[in-house]
Amino acid sequence: MRVVCVAGARPNFVKVKPVMDALEEGGAEVLLVHTGQHYDPVMSDIFFEDLGLRRPDYFLGAGSGSHAIQTCRVMTAFEPLIGQLAADVVVVVGDVNSTLACALVTAKSGVLLAHVEAGLRSGDWSMPEEVNRIVTDRVSDYLFAPSPDTVANLQAEGYRNGQIHLVGNVMVDTLLTNLGRATSRDIVSQLGLEPGQYGLVTLHRPANVDNPSVLGSLLPALAEIAGLCPLVLPAHPRAAGRLRGAGLPSGVRIIPPAGYLDFVALEASARLVLTDSGGVQEETTVLGVPCLTLRDNTERPITLTEGTNRLVGRDPARIVAAVREVLACPPPARAPALWDGRASQRIAAALFGDIGDGERLRRPASQPILARHSSPRPQPGTADRAVHVAGQRAAPSRLLDLLRQTSRMPAGTAACAARDTTMATAQSRTSCTLRIWLTMISTTRYVIEMLHDVIPVRRGAPAA
Repeated sequence: MRVVCVAGARPNFVKVKPVMDALEEGGAEVLLVHTGQHYDPVMSDIFFEDLGLRRPDYFLGAGSGSHAIQTCRVMTAFEPLIGQLAADVVVVVGDVNSTLACALVTAKSGVLLAHVEAGLRSGDWSMPEEVNRIVTDRVSDYLFAPSPDTVANLQAEGYRNGQIHLVGNVMVDTLLTNLGRATSRDIVSQLGLEPGQYGLVTLHRPANVDNPSVLGSLLPALAEIAGLCPLVLPAHPRAAGRLRGAGLPSGVRIIPPAGYLDFVALEASARLVLTDSGGVQEETTVLGVPCLTLRDNTERPITLTEGTNRLVGRDPARIVAAVREVLACPPPARAPALWDGRASQRIAAALFGDIGDGERLRRPASQPILARHSSPRPQPGTADRAVHVAGQRAAPSRLLDLLRQTSRMPAGTAACAARDTTMATAQSRTSCTLRIWLTMISTTRYVIEMLHDVIPVRRGAPAA
């Protein structure tokens, strides 16, 4: 089996490395394509060395640009290449422009497409990543979902159960593999920081860094937090310049971008992390480090319900209040099921099981794309591959997944005590049954109201 793995930004390489390893261990021929979406010679060398990742087999050199230009460059460079490689399947990861570009080219070429991290949804269409995620899922043949809530998202959007594979989180695979090496680094002491006594800040989203009014509201919060514990902020020169130009508080220390191992070391030893990054929300959950996300939404709600993450938005008072609360009473450390370091093995097993060695499968040229997502619901008693993974127990029903996804940790000063109580209550059969019945009643009312809107009501003739 020949597999082409595509990556374009540093988080992509963190996710693709364990997948490549698992496929190669199973005997597949794996080719790595680097689109060059984000490319810095020095940082790339450090990143590849930290991960133990071999040099890419192909480098497309797309470079930076607007979303349209960047996507176009990757597509035009990848199209002739995919025709030469004769791949059995192309694997794309994450939600960057390279992911979308290579997914579209692959689908139009009739080659099987697998999306790692499928089903993530923030509900925020102003995020370019949200568009990339949704379109990539729509044209993919294999949807490798990291958590039950992402499976629920895909099922709600009408995807076939046979396409959906609950595998766990590949980023966690890399984290757990390299955690010992990372924690042995001396970056914390080199910066003169005390383990467990500082805060780590990451800001990279244009909505935060490139918007002067938003950035101006975040900096006063950072200034007040810096009075509670020192803050360190790794930043690229462009972001660092914007931060300093906006009046960066003296208690916030900017450092150059860190390599993978150094950054994990800073995360693991931090007292808390403030971020707008999706990947950091996941890593801090596994590390058991409190995370405050400077956004109004997240595509990773499982880090809220089963992790150490909390959404605090961009309001300075709300951010500072959340920091004080976390410092006084950190959330309990816990990690979602299947975030166990074996997600990549589950992905490899699914691909080997379907494609096999030497037997190449192709999507019929006349098959409409939408037809691939409209198969009937599986019959009772048949296996549902969306929830049966590598001998694991079946995941909860769609209804229970939705209940878990929509539940939230309580806010306010009583949050610390309420977290454990909430989790215990959620595990109670009585409470769970009550919530199910309430949800069914609410759903029934909604369906009735919808039918009244859609189906004309026939009224009898007025009495004579």
